[in-house]
Amino acid sequence: MTESHVLADVDVAVIGAGIIGLGIAWTAAQSGRTVAVIDPAPASGATYAAAGMLAPVSELHYQEEDLLELTLASAALYPAFVKPLETSEASTGYRLTRTITVGADAADRQALADLREVQLRHGLLVQPLTIREARSMEPLLGPQLSSAFNVEQDHQADPRLLAGRLESAIAVTARNDKWTHNHSIRQNAVRLVHENHSDTTSRVTGVTLADGSSVNAGEVIVANGLAASQLDGLPAGLKLPLRSVYGDILRLRIPERLQPLLTATIRGLVRGLPVYLVPRSDGTLVIGATSREDGSAAVSAGGVHQLLRDAQVLVPAVAELELIETTARARPGTPDNAPLLGRVSRAPGLGGRDIAGLIIATGFFRHGVLLTPIAAQLCRQLIDGTTDARWSRFRPDRFSRPTISKEAQIG
Repeated sequence: MTESHVLADVDVAVIGAGIIGLGIAWTAAQSGRTVAVIDPAPASGATYAAAGMLAPVSELHYQEEDLLELTLASAALYPAFVKPLETSEASTGYRLTRTITVGADAADRQALADLREVQLRHGLLVQPLTIREARSMEPLLGPQLSSAFNVEQDHQADPRLLAGRLESAIAVTARNDKWTHNHSIRQNAVRLVHENHSDTTSRVTGVTLADGSSVNAGEVIVANGLAASQLDGLPAGLKLPLRSVYGDILRLRIPERLQPLLTATIRGLVRGLPVYLVPRSDGTLVIGATSREDGSAAVSAGGVHQLLRDAQVLVPAVAELELIETTARARPGTPDNAPLLGRVSRAPGLGGRDIAGLIIATGFFRHGVLLTPIAAQLCRQLIDGTTDARWSRFRPDRFSRPTISKEAQIG
């Protein structure tokens, strides 16, 4: 097969079929556009491992306050985003369950109290609870905890279910609108195709695939996580400073005699280390919160030990559950832990006119599931030719060094 072989000619080509890419593709399809999603293994990366906490309040971190407006806006979009995907036969796992944050010892209590002061300064509602009040809400919480806070605003979705519903919705749209191309292309994208093949700041017109075939597109959206920076044909001077941040995730089955183990998501600090427990409606529990940058894609024995040990401090009955899955995946981090989202200037680092036909959507780190609706909305707006100035701070070229090509100078 040669490069001249065109597999599809579409309005929008989305590189990457994680939760972000699928959300963007579905939103584009809803607007009446034809779409192709390019990924050899859809929803098998960070999406597969993610716990799915929609937690703009309890995930507020120091020096990441600029991200708060984006996470709150996306959380507000979630009900409308998932409503068309929910059916009597299939669910996205979107649940309006509260989050309770707890501390194990005095130092944890102080850390959570300090965080609450930051949360309150930003107008976030975090209600202090006595341990007795917290245990009346969740009877299986440990009795020796030092502090507890109620966060009604933080909810959850099930990323695996949501990704499956998005894939199905795209397929239904393709069938109903009688698309003549394959909407799901199970290959790697290797290169962006430009209108002027010798100028990577010229309009992007498609994607070259691993087998040499291509997809023509009016808009190409790069949403393939850590692999985005490895794509050939990225604009000259564009720097996508992505780093791999691995996390270990455990899934456990709750025996019938202990159901429901929890009705709320529990986020805690145990001797300064974070841990979370997310109950699923299918009778399972997701435990996570390890974060490491050691380059190892394998599940860490130390991480598994730490998660089980600390989860039992918060909820002792965890010891009686069946461990059914251990997973490790890398999340795409950035220097400021905020996404790379938007168009790219023809002169990265200097501003000016944006490159037509190209949108970047990566670097979502620990917020990928939460930020899916806002990423999809922003990409739809950019395709429609509109912008929202609030989100310009997340432009993907904000870390790029000033450089300008002769073609860009002429253009």
